[in-house]
Amino acid sequence: MSQKTDLWVEYQGGDGPGAGKHIVLVSGDEEYRSEESLPMLGQILSTHHGFRSTVLFAINPDTGEIDPEVQTNIPGLHHLEGADMMILFTRFRELPDEQMKYIIDYTNAGKPVMGLRTATHAFNYTRNLDSPYAKYDFKNSDFEGGYGRQVLGETWINHHGHHGKESARGLVNGLYETHPILRGVEDVWGPSDVYSVKELVGDDLKILLNGQVLVGMDPNDGPKAEKSTMPLAWIKTYTGETGNTCRVFNTTMGASVDLLSEGLRRLLVNGCYWCMEIEEQIPQRSRIDYVTDYNPTMFGFGTFQRHLHPSGFAL
Repeated sequence: MSQKTDLWVEYQGGDGPGAGKHIVLVSGDEEYRSEESLPMLGQILSTHHGFRSTVLFAINPDTGEIDPEVQTNIPGLHHLEGADMMILFTRFRELPDEQMKYIIDYTNAGKPVMGLRTATHAFNYTRNLDSPYAKYDFKNSDFEGGYGRQVLGETWINHHGHHGKESARGLVNGLYETHPILRGVEDVWGPSDVYSVKELVGDDLKILLNGQVLVGMDPNDGPKAEKSTMPLAWIKTYTGETGNTCRVFNTTMGASVDLLSEGLRRLLVNGCYWCMEIEEQIPQRSRIDYVTDYNPTMFGFGTFQRHLHPSGFAL
């Protein structure tokens, strides 16, 4: 089922609607443990749905270990050249031009993109300001809002809820309750808070879920009445520099502990089908049970598991 390498992990896929299609999942954030959630998601997509999945990581070039605090190295991005979909879950990366080129070339090719949580602020340029890719910085003023706002729909604003104190519930937007991405999505809750959204970009953008701030960190906690809801998951299209248009799904939820929610996992799996234009094959309840044990680390800076290698996530 899987192939071991020193720098990334691959799940071969097999029977299912995704057979013959390749998803590249790009992790690399300091806080929300994307290095744990994306291998789990890749295993589900491959084992239960047939997609070939390749998971990439921030790698310390000196040790070969997964190190999300290394902002300048994600090996294996060349896999995007032949990919059918990219799932992006990075934060404040500043990759070498030769790595970044694969992400931008992929995006401009009109192939689908899914952004999770910190992908709204996926890139932050502080070292090589003359890079041709510096415009994708989350706070860029010319390419306003960078990759997050222009491609995914929004950039980083702030925490709408009290981070680490108030959790989030996803509320289905009744205008789109019959959308195939929402099929079988019954309850979405996560410990990570609601992100503020200031200005969604996309003429055809549709908000599928709104995020409700809860008064505490338990799924049974009630809503915080004085806090408005914020867009939590949406779809849109993006037309890149070469004139090609891709489908985009984005959610500001996605911490590794958020993905303990069956509803959120089903939302993401269904989102992959929609992104690749095979939404007619989404079942009434997409299979989203874990392939291996999943015991995610709580979000936080410096809390990542040490001495992990990509091969440790192989099946």
